[in-house]
Amino acid sequence: RRAELFYWAAILVSNTLGTALGDYLADDSGLGFMGGVAVIGGLLAIIGGLYFATRVSRVALFWAAFVLTRPFGAELGDVLTKDHDKGGLGFGTIGSSAVLAAVLICVIVYTIWKPPAQRSQ
Repeated sequence: RRAELFYWAAILVSNTLGTALGDYLADDSGLGFMGGVAVIGGLLAIIGGLYFATRVSRVALFWAAFVLTRPFGAELGDVLTKDHDKGGLGFGTIGSSAVLAAVLICVIVYTIWKPPAQRSQ
């Protein structure tokens, strides 16, 4: 029960923080959707670099990345779906779903076709 309570509290807090950060970056900071994606994507890249290049706590890096995935997904969704005059690419929901499905299929195919020696890396 204690672990489950921690899990749900972490989900609630991370989603709330992530949503607030995404909204702030897109609306109040003046960066817009693309700027928000760039900032959050950059932060995720830094976290990835820290994971591979340092001995920073893996738990801390996980939670930092976990919180950032919420606004990254929301901002990227806005970039794909919103009209050009609102700072998006104007794909709409069907076009955005097609783009994301294509990316997912490419990742799956890459993973399947990767040589067996590289799969564990």
